Amino acid sequence: MTVTRPDEPPSTIVKYYPLKELIVARAKEFFREPEAIFWVYVFPVLLMFGLGVAFRGGEVEVHVDVVAGSEADTAARSLKSVDGFRVEVVAIEEARARYAAGKVDIIVEPSRGGYRYLYDASRTGAEAAKIRVNDVLQAAAGREDRISSTSDLITEPGSRYIDWLIPGLMGMNIMGGGLWGLGFVTVDLRVRKLLKRYVATPMRRSDFLLALMSSRLFFLVPEMVLIIAVGHYAFGLEVQGNLVAVAALILVGAICFAGIGLLVACRAEKIETVSGLMNLVMLPMWLLSGIFFSSERFPESMQPFVQALPLTQLNNGLRGLILEGSSLTEQWMPLLLLSGYGVLAFFLALTWFKWK
Repeated sequence: MTVTRPDEPPSTIVKYYPLKELIVARAKEFFREPEAIFWVYVFPVLLMFGLGVAFRGGEVEVHVDVVAGSEADTAARSLKSVDGFRVEVVAIEEARARYAAGKVDIIVEPSRGGYRYLYDASRTGAEAAKIRVNDVLQAAAGREDRISSTSDLITEPGSRYIDWLIPGLMGMNIMGGGLWGLGFVTVDLRVRKLLKRYVATPMRRSDFLLALMSSRLFFLVPEMVLIIAVGHYAFGLEVQGNLVAVAALILVGAICFAGIGLLVACRAEKIETVSGLMNLVMLPMWLLSGIFFSSERFPESMQPFVQALPLTQLNNGLRGLILEGSSLTEQWMPLLLLSGYGVLAFFLALTWFKWK
C-alpha cells in the first residue's frame, strides 16, 4: 500500500506499512505504562520468589498449639526438644481460633493416658503434621519401635513445590496477558473513540487485530524467558523437555487466550464492563486450574469441568514438558483443546466485533 503526502509533489511516493506501524505504536504505549510493566514482568518474579522462599527445600516447620492444662508443659517440652516444631501453650478457645485463621497446623490436647489431636484432614499437610507430632510424643512417653526407620527428605530439583509452581505462574501470565493485554486495551481504544479513527485510516481491519495480537506475542517472549531464567538461576529449575516444544506450547496458549481476550472485548463499551467480564472468565481458572495447587484435589464430579478449562490444559502441558520431559506429541490433548478454543474465540470475535 502506498500513500501520497498532500504537501509533497505527486511524484513523491511514501510506502506505508500499517501492520508495522501499529505494532510500534502499541509497543510505545505499553512501555509508557509503568503499571503494565510491573504486572507483566515484575509481579510474577516477586510471586515466584515469595512462594519459592516459603516452600524452599528442607524440613517444613510444624506449628503446634498445645491446649493448656496439667500435662501441657510436658507435651510442649517434648515437642520443643526436637527440631522442626514451633509450639505454643494456649487455651482451647484461642487454639481453635488460631487454627481457623491458619496460624497453626494441628492442636494437641493432653489428657490422662494420651493425647487428642484436632485438625482438618482435608488441609494440605495436616495428616503429615499429625504423624510427626504423634511420633515425637509417643517416643517421649517411652515407646520402643519394633522396626527402625529413617526419613530421607526429597529436595532435588524437579520434585519441589517451586518446580511445580513455576509452570503454573507461566500459564497464569499467559492467560492474564491475553485477556488484559488485548481485551482491556481494545475497550480502552473504543472508549477513547480511537477505533473510529483507525477504521478511517488506509488499513485493513485485520491489520489492526493482527497488530494487537502480534504485539502481545512480542511482549510474551521476554516475559517467559525471565520467569524460566529466574527459576533456573535462583531455584535450580531444570527444563527436562525440549525448549522448542515448550515455546510451541506457549505460542498456542498465547494465541488461545488472545482470542478469548478479543472475544470478551468485542462488544464491551465500558472499562467497567470488560473488567467484570474478564474477571468472570479468569476467576474459575485462578481457582480451579492448578496454578498454586493441583487441580486433582477437586472432587471427581468436578473434574470434567476443571479439565475442560484452557488454563488447566496449558498448565498440564507445561508441567509435562518442563518437569517430566515429555514430547510435544504426548501433549496432544492440551494442544488440541487450546487450538480449538483459540480458533472458535477468534471466529466469534471477528464476527461480533464492534468498531464504533
